[in-house]
Amino acid sequence: MHYLKRCILGIALIFVFNISAQPDSLFLTETSSKIKLGWNTKNEVGLYLNQVSFTNWNAGGTNSITAILSGKASAKYKADTFFWNSLLNLRYGLNKQEGQDLFKTEDVIEVVSNFGLEKSPESNWFYSARFSFNTQFADGFSSPNENTPISKFMAPGYVFLGAGMEYGRHIDRFSLYASPFTLKTTFVLDDALANQGAFGVRPAIYDMAGNIVRKGERVRQELGMLFTGQFEDEVFENIKLISRLRLYTDYLVNFGNIDIDWEINFDMKVNKYVQATFGSHLRYDHDINTEVEKNEITNEEIVIKGPRIQWKQLLGVGVVVDLESIVAGSSEP
Repeated sequence: MHYLKRCILGIALIFVFNISAQPDSLFLTETSSKIKLGWNTKNEVGLYLNQVSFTNWNAGGTNSITAILSGKASAKYKADTFFWNSLLNLRYGLNKQEGQDLFKTEDVIEVVSNFGLEKSPESNWFYSARFSFNTQFADGFSSPNENTPISKFMAPGYVFLGAGMEYGRHIDRFSLYASPFTLKTTFVLDDALANQGAFGVRPAIYDMAGNIVRKGERVRQELGMLFTGQFEDEVFENIKLISRLRLYTDYLVNFGNIDIDWEINFDMKVNKYVQATFGSHLRYDHDINTEVEKNEITNEEIVIKGPRIQWKQLLGVGVVVDLESIVAGSSEP
């Protein structure tokens, strides 16, 4: 597993550093050298569907339908010497299979905001401060048949806050950000999960009778190094590539164990409203063990299976509506 982790990290770093060496070579479509100043906003909502139905199908199969509702809003401001970009990303998906209850397949609440101040007029580097927040809407379960949630709203919730340097004159399409000092805060605002020590917080301590002597932590803070890379552009006609990579390591605990969050999406526009999406999301978090057991007396955590690579793939076709274009169209005489 450590070898696989190093390979993935190595590939990611090579990919990002190659981008930084020749960023313009990535833009497969022609781009203007002129940078647009002022506000640029975008708001869109989408519904993606995937349905499978069988009737007298001799190979067998289970009828199912999956729906994912998404919403995205961005506000970007560019001035001569500074920029401010903010993003809100919401997604929620459900799957219904014949003979089973509804099961969650997608659940994302994400807020990202970063501010950059120009280092010098001749440089592509900015002094930058970045904030991000991640959590989920609803309870998560390991399978449709489970009744005990393994995650909830703000359990976990993650906040990253730091300052560093960011590269990217065309900051809305490509950027590299490095922060030597980033505060990572993990929230587990559920007593049961906090007492279990879920998501790396300190677990509860019990006495011999099973009573709680000390409750589990609800908040954990780390100070470490954060590196992010982002690329977003139309690489071919009507095909947009969005790639976001985040690497984080803590200085004080397990320095060198790197948390990885790498998301790649291809948005393929069929027409004004219909869009197909293919995505891959890879994660590795050293604080999340795959399988653990608890000592019933001491509540000591015994790791059966340690952290593993998490990987999610998405393929969907749906309707995406650009709210900005609708508002602009309705305002025309």
